Amino acid sequence: MTDVSGLSIGILGGTGDQGKGLARRFALAGHRVLIGSRSEQRAQDAAGDIGSGATGGANAAVAAEADIVIVAVPYEGHKALLESLRAELTGKIVVDCVNPLGFDKQGAYALPVEEGSAAQQAAAVLTESRVVAAFHHVSAVLLMDPAVEKVDLDVLVLGDDREATDTVQALAEVIPGVRGVYGGRLRNSHQIEALTANIISVNRRYKAHAGLRITDI
Repeated sequence: MTDVSGLSIGILGGTGDQGKGLARRFALAGHRVLIGSRSEQRAQDAAGDIGSGATGGANAAVAAEADIVIVAVPYEGHKALLESLRAELTGKIVVDCVNPLGFDKQGAYALPVEEGSAAQQAAAVLTESRVVAAFHHVSAVLLMDPAVEKVDLDVLVLGDDREATDTVQALAEVIPGVRGVYGGRLRNSHQIEALTANIISVNRRYKAHAGLRITDI
């Protein structure tokens, strides 16, 4: 397994539920965590809530400083944010966990993305970065709950760079209970993002915080 100890993790959109939950778990695992936001004050407030040495700053500063950057922003602002951070993210592993979803009276549904998926959109914008898709199906509620010591979940990791996907798989596994599983090339990320709509439907019907487990590996 790839050694990820000592890597700092920046989370763009770290003041949202998913980003904040991931930030908390990585900080508890001993990683230096940097929370990014359009508002530096909001980022600092979120870091204070998380504790464990987490710090907050503007998105550009966090993108420049962190070793690995996780993108957890709302889909509406996804492309514009990444376009503004091309220089800061050059050469870095960028983990995209954005789910392009819409909601109506029937529930959640997948939105079409011109590039195929949010992760492919990120790769099209960040041509000098190593884009990986992961962490799409992690319950923010479980990540933030101090009573939950282990998260029963496999994280599907997709990408075209073997070293980068190995690193992200190892990063997923610093969260107790989580296993990182290679899920294919980045071109297959659309169905992973879209599957989130199905999981939301499961959770609403069963009043749960469901995750995925892959059998026989």
